[in-house]
Amino acid sequence: MPRILAIANRKGGVGKTTTTVNVATAMAAAGKKVLVVDLDPQGNATTSMGVDKKGNMASSYEVLLGDARLTQAIVWTEVPNFSIVPSSPDLAGAEIELVDIEDREFALKNALTKDAVNYDYILIDCPPSLSLVTINALVAADAVIVPLQCEFLALEGITDLIRNINQIKKKFNPKLALHGVVLTMYDKRNNLTQMVEDDVRQFFGKKVYNTVIPRNVRISEAPSHGKPVLIYDFKCSGSQAYISLTGEVLKREKELIAC
Repeated sequence: MPRILAIANRKGGVGKTTTTVNVATAMAAAGKKVLVVDLDPQGNATTSMGVDKKGNMASSYEVLLGDARLTQAIVWTEVPNFSIVPSSPDLAGAEIELVDIEDREFALKNALTKDAVNYDYILIDCPPSLSLVTINALVAADAVIVPLQCEFLALEGITDLIRNINQIKKKFNPKLALHGVVLTMYDKRNNLTQMVEDDVRQFFGKKVYNTVIPRNVRISEAPSHGKPVLIYDFKCSGSQAYISLTGEVLKREKELIAC
């Protein structure tokens, strides 16, 4: 079975999608076979990989509700070893439809268990809320990567998320672990950035990755070209940061699997 990592934060605009597609790209470049499941109704991961959301294709919505097998929804990207299950705007109403499904919190886990054996890693891009869709992602996941924007209000949201992770671990998924916290949109010229980093590292300790993701215009430009920043501009500071982060993720994976 593949390792399943959810990229989650209840706050929007913190770099969840950017982290998902670029870590997946770096993993694929390292020879890992990677599947990204786009569970955000906005479909930014889908757009970022140049997949046409208007196409007549199965999506994570149908997979979640059991109307399509995972294998029917997989789309191969231009990056070798990297495929994606695209999003659908219908995911916005999925929570209402899931309510009447038996074991609704396990819908995604059951779908992934049936069809995902050929992948080394599955990365789930979660919506910015603790909806039933996000709960499905956390129930299916082995661990959670939390992107955290370097601003004061982001600290408030992360404490709620950690509480939610612990609740899901206790009730639905005993193996669920906090993989790590990655600081995003990092601006070393900003005093607030340093203050936030100090607070986060003091609170989470070694769970905070050493690598920080800088504010970088190339990261912002890449999705409009339908490419991860590693493909759009390999030499920019954002790309190099995501390569370093992925190295940390894979190293930490070996430690978690060994435990």
